Amino acid sequence: MVSFEMNDLKKIGLGLTGFGIFFSFLGIIFFFDKGLIAMGNILFLSGLGLTIGLKSTMQFFTKPKNYKGTISFGTGFFLVLIGWPFLGMLLEAYGFIVLFSGFWPTLVVFLQRIPIIGWIFQQPFVTSFLDRYRGKRVPV
Repeated sequence: MVSFEMNDLKKIGLGLTGFGIFFSFLGIIFFFDKGLIAMGNILFLSGLGLTIGLKSTMQFFTKPKNYKGTISFGTGFFLVLIGWPFLGMLLEAYGFIVLFSGFWPTLVVFLQRIPIIGWIFQQPFVTSFLDRYRGKRVPV
């Protein structure tokens, strides 16, 4: 069994990842503001690197089965930086879904254990919908 030890670096990484998601969300809310989205991307990627480690992050993005998601995410990141935030976010969203589709079942179990939100995710219509897609990868 692999233990997930929470040291200070991982705490900082989770904070940076959270701020990255928050800034990306703000960038979308403010009509695809490229500065906020770019800052969110940088914070997200640096937080991911600190949370799971630089070597694990590089291995994750360079796995052959993740090439399509990595290329989409990287191209979207580049498009945001050069000033095309809408198209860049579309490509990033597709890459994010392809890259992290294997983590959705774990996320659902985590969300079901949160007190108020968990009640919503435990409803029969939601669980039947989620069970249909549990463990399946996005077709690539």
